[in-house]
Amino acid sequence: MTEHTVKAFDEDLGRISADVARLGGLAEAQVAEAIQAVVRRELPLADQVVARDRKLDELDAEVEASAIRLIALRQPMAHDLRQVVSAMKISGELERIGDLAKNIAKRAVVLAAAEPVTPLTRSIERMGKLVASRLKEVLDAQARRDVARAVSVWSRDDEVDEHYDSLFRELLTYMMGDPRTIQAGAHLLFVAKNLERIGDHATNIAELVHYELTGEQLGIDRPKMDSLRPGGDPSP
Repeated sequence: MTEHTVKAFDEDLGRISADVARLGGLAEAQVAEAIQAVVRRELPLADQVVARDRKLDELDAEVEASAIRLIALRQPMAHDLRQVVSAMKISGELERIGDLAKNIAKRAVVLAAAEPVTPLTRSIERMGKLVASRLKEVLDAQARRDVARAVSVWSRDDEVDEHYDSLFRELLTYMMGDPRTIQAGAHLLFVAKNLERIGDHATNIAELVHYELTGEQLGIDRPKMDSLRPGGDPSP
């Protein structure tokens, strides 16, 4: 590349990175506010989360279009290409996180009409805080280009899975013990499953950060428990 071309590439990549950062901030806010809407039964907040999802979709589409255009025009190689591709893939992970947050917010609307099940809601809140902190940590790793922190997030993926398994058992116990909790419990199960999947997407981002910065794939497969536990796709 000529000096002019390098400068133009850096500027284009900077704009893509800024859009990914904005998308990350929006995704973080969506997750936190969706959890708050469930826990505090705040219908206006749930509605806001659902309405804002379109903004994440639009930003993701912009990042994808910009990345494809940059690859076509500049033909980046090696690390430069990894940066562009990673930004595009991370954007997609964040857009999916936004979708899952929207699904949680939709459940909040239904749960607000049911009798409160405070112990179960508190368990959801604990899991939500764990997942939100994991998302924040991986986005910090991406922003600071911190490989060690990204690997740390990746290596603790099973903590979210274990939390989900525990919560799943707790919810079933309540529903079997008191049929009046079945409706709320079923919706909370979907909330928990969405939270678990947000955790999976955060781990995917950690893998992408590691690949972008090192050029190497993380070599050990994360243990996945979906085939061993009930709970299909929670998307409505």
